[in-house]
This record gives sequence, structure tokens and C-alpha cells, in this order.
Amino acid sequence: MRLAPYSYDWIDNLGRRSPRELLELPEPAVGDRYTTAGRREMGRIVSLEHGRQLTATILGAFMSYLLVPREHQTTRLLLKVVMNPNRLLAPALSVGDLVMARRQLLNLKALAEQGPRPNTR
Repeated sequence: MRLAPYSYDWIDNLGRRSPRELLELPEPAVGDRYTTAGRREMGRIVSLEHGRQLTATILGAFMSYLLVPREHQTTRLLLKVVMNPNRLLAPALSVGDLVMARRQLLNLKALAEQGPRPNTR
């Protein structure tokens, strides 16, 4: 998430393609940037439990990602978005976020399923 939004790049990332392979980054920490979109750093990580959950704030919303272990060495990734929008805008924002979050989670799923790339150092 710190590198790109991983949703629809033509909307969230000014057409720049989000990475399509896992890259080695330092572990995130509270206060680190949440994401980069259109070459701009956006949001901040506000809560973190390594290997379990990450919560960030961006554009007045809070986004929490939670990893839930399941059977057969699988994991489920849940996303909760909380914000206080204008009552007239809430339905449109909810539908728009549903579409964008679905794409983001599908992209993250594909990255997780390909596994870490071998260390070439």
C-alpha cells in the first residue's frame, strides 16, 4: 500500500501502473505514509499490529485492514472504511469506494498468491 493504491490505476494513480510483484520494503510503522498516488504521498498509518492489522487515515477516512487466519494455511483480508461524509454524498461515496476497494483487494490477493520473489542479492 505504501507504493501505490493498487485499485484502478487510471483513477487513483494518474495512469501509473501499481507494482505487479512483491517488493521488499522496511516494515511499516505508525506515522509512516499510507500510500502514494499520482506521485504524491497520501495519508498516514495510525495503528499497526504486525502480521495482524494496519489502520491508516486518508482524505478524512480511516481504513483498517485485518488479516484473519483460516483453515488450511489460508488467510482472509478484511477491509473496513469509516468516514463521516455529507449525507447527500454518502451513497455515491459508498458505491465508489466499494468498486475501488474491490479492485484493490483483488490486486492484493493476486500479489499474495504469487508469493515473495527470490532475493537476488
